[in-house]
Amino acid sequence: MARAAFLNFTNAIDFLTFSQAPINCADPKAFSKPSSSSSFLSYRIKMTSAGKADRKASLDAASWLFNVVTSVGIIIVNKSLMATHGFSFATTLTGLHFATTTLLTVILKWLGYIQPSQLPLPDLLKFVLFANFSIVGMNVSLMWNSVGFYQIAKLTMIPVSCFLEVVLDNVRYSRGTKLSITLVLLGVAVCTVTDVSVNAKGFIAALVAVWSTSLQQHYVHSLQRKYSLGSFNLLGHTAPVQAASLLILGPFLDYWLTNKVVYAYDYHLISLSLIVLSCTIAVGTNLSQFICIGRFTAVSFQVLGHMKTILVLILGFIFFGKEGLNHQVVIGMFIAILGMIWYGNASSKPGGKERLPSSKSQKNSALSESSEVDEKV
Repeated sequence: MARAAFLNFTNAIDFLTFSQAPINCADPKAFSKPSSSSSFLSYRIKMTSAGKADRKASLDAASWLFNVVTSVGIIIVNKSLMATHGFSFATTLTGLHFATTTLLTVILKWLGYIQPSQLPLPDLLKFVLFANFSIVGMNVSLMWNSVGFYQIAKLTMIPVSCFLEVVLDNVRYSRGTKLSITLVLLGVAVCTVTDVSVNAKGFIAALVAVWSTSLQQHYVHSLQRKYSLGSFNLLGHTAPVQAASLLILGPFLDYWLTNKVVYAYDYHLISLSLIVLSCTIAVGTNLSQFICIGRFTAVSFQVLGHMKTILVLILGFIFFGKEGLNHQVVIGMFIAILGMIWYGNASSKPGGKERLPSSKSQKNSALSESSEVDEKV
């Protein structure tokens, strides 16, 4: 009974990853009653498409909610662990996150819940290289830069991701979509950017962090489509290598950044409980990230993902007092939310965000399932 229930859950997760956008049902004619029995089959097909559209919208909302809840949750837990209990070993903690994710995928494979899949070694190593540079780059950037410049660097991931989609995926954006992205960037900048100072080594660290993160997120979407991998499957391939590399390099990198040794930390019941909780939530965070990027794109994940930034600011105000919330932050939140709503509307319209056909994709359409993705991203 439990096995059947979990199989349904894993199937639902894979459905979240691979559901394709149905045909547009906004035309009222799609719901008109057939005038003759000969058109009954066409009528039923259109009604089925309408049902699929509703199902897709529900699954889209569920995947975003899953990512928001786990991401905000892990931020709160890690903030308590690091700020309150002094566990400042971020890279090693990330290695523990991926080790926990690896353990779960190994157990699920052993039980038969995850089907075997293939990911070529060069693609795997390239992904892990991008992902690890992203983690290390972000940690070093936060150490060497002011908070204001660090936030600005994070905001540049959206235009970098747009550039990668234009160059690598032949995606084109409408004027409304571009303006909505600009509005989101403006709103989040007003919310989060305060003091801005930059130095040479901090700029280089931020540059590495931004490009590696953007490439890693783009690669998540690309690998899932290219090799027809579900979220659990892709995690099963990448998490073990990331866990091993980060657990080996993490203690040395953390010592370099903090001048503290992870093995000398004074572990106690509360800190150990928070580490276990952080690792548990991280499984959901990693999985939900792969689901969202697989269903949408890295750009959509970045744009709508800034809702998490706003929620963190609000929760910080609730738990830590009024100091973090002022008129500037409130105005920035309002601008960013308007931009996100505008982006969702603009990018979903015909021509708002489209992948133009290329000769390469047409040539490989009969050879790969990934080429069956709709032209509209």
